[in-house]
Amino acid sequence: MAWATGRALLLTLLFSGLASEAPAEWYVAGQFGANFADRLTNVNGTNGFAGLQAPDFDLKNSLTYGGKIGYFPGHGWVGVELDAFNTTPHIKNLGDIPGFHMRVTTAAVNFLVRYPGVTFQPYAGVGAAAVFAHISDSPTTRSDSDVTGGLNLLGGLRAFITPYVAVFTEYKYTQATLRFDQAFSGFGTSGGFVGDYRAQQVMIGISYHF
Repeated sequence: MAWATGRALLLTLLFSGLASEAPAEWYVAGQFGANFADRLTNVNGTNGFAGLQAPDFDLKNSLTYGGKIGYFPGHGWVGVELDAFNTTPHIKNLGDIPGFHMRVTTAAVNFLVRYPGVTFQPYAGVGAAAVFAHISDSPTTRSDSDVTGGLNLLGGLRAFITPYVAVFTEYKYTQATLRFDQAFSGFGTSGGFVGDYRAQQVMIGISYHF
């Protein structure tokens, strides 16, 4: 009798525990907005131009767009997402020296915390980023690319308009050091420049949760 009672209690605890486990939440999202780039600072020459220092490079504000894939175990407070976005903060003229085009694509793995509300979900996160930068040919530069590590910070608010579809607005901050070692190759010597890149993004988007 005691064995039967214990068995029934064990089965009750087991099934109630399984029933209480909430399924994981996945989402995909599209996002677009504006990129407000600060100046490219601490600009120094590399290779054949090592030891030379240039004034800060002023960058243009530009549009940005991208996507996200996210995961919250058990619909809880803590999650992770892959966040990718592209922008074109072209380098402006430096006095009489013409500027040149630059493209920056950021792919970050963000760790998030949120309030898991039914309708409104404020959230914040920090991530390690891979930053892909490319400059184009111009009268003063040669086409060159760089892949480097960076920092991604974000905060936002998500609002559900159906049980599965939400809209969100988000602020991001991106930081990296960009290096273009071949930017000035072909102008009498081989070399380039390195500088610190910082940008802020204001995004809006839509996400589907399943």
